[in-house]
Amino acid sequence: MSIAPPPRPPRRRLLAAAAGLAAAATLPGCAGLRAPPTRVPMAVTRLAAPCRADTLVVLLPGALSAPREFVDEGWIRALHDERRLAADAWLVDAHPGYYLERSILQRLREDVLVPARAAGYARVWLAGISLGGFGALGCAARHPGEVDGVLAVAPYLGRRSLLKEIGDAGGPRRWRADVPPPRPGQDDDLEREVWRMLAGGDTARLFLGHGREDRFAGAQRVAAALLGDRGFSVPGGHDWPAWRPLWAQWLDRGLLAPRCAADPASTRELPRGRPGGLAPGR
Repeated sequence: MSIAPPPRPPRRRLLAAAAGLAAAATLPGCAGLRAPPTRVPMAVTRLAAPCRADTLVVLLPGALSAPREFVDEGWIRALHDERRLAADAWLVDAHPGYYLERSILQRLREDVLVPARAAGYARVWLAGISLGGFGALGCAARHPGEVDGVLAVAPYLGRRSLLKEIGDAGGPRRWRADVPPPRPGQDDDLEREVWRMLAGGDTARLFLGHGREDRFAGAQRVAAALLGDRGFSVPGGHDWPAWRPLWAQWLDRGLLAPRCAADPASTRELPRGRPGGLAPGR
């Protein structure tokens, strides 16, 4: 069994992102990737559902995406306006700088997950695109008890050498059986941890969607197959025309939250955001 490394495509929007993905994930020799400076805490835009919500979905952008694109590209409209789901949304500015610093998981935990639980959310889902999908999977692998589920859309899944290693071993499950688990405090290879999690069988709350023509589709297909019907695909490449229907299909599974009642009185105004509006986190 082989996992085809992503081909080298013509120059386009994804090329710069792919360079950032590989550098941010592998980190050694990544000094060539330019990224905005990090800040503590991470910037978070908080959007309230049309009604009371005890569910939160945390949205993590891709390497070249801004959090605002989740609004501009219709993800929030699909969540709150079209389906009226009782789930608040936090848009996190998890740009490549945090991956380069190896601080992404610490910042997600301290700036997002812990405050979310303190705010009273009973369920917290992570949904990420591309590099954000990798970050969401990495968070679930490193902190499995702190998230209730993950949707990884078109995720980056590892450097070419690791994908070849997994393929040469006969696939993820055979590879996992032959590779010792990471040593706490000594091994820090998040890509390997993600694949160990995907191949481990305890994946009931993991979902992975991708475009069939995505440049990373080879690895994505292998990962999706490990998840059974929780892995799914649509026509398209590594961009929003594929990511919008993937999001819609996942929402329509009814896993995230129930629908809000039609009664306008059920709408509330929250300190963490206004229904239908953008409220930057402090």
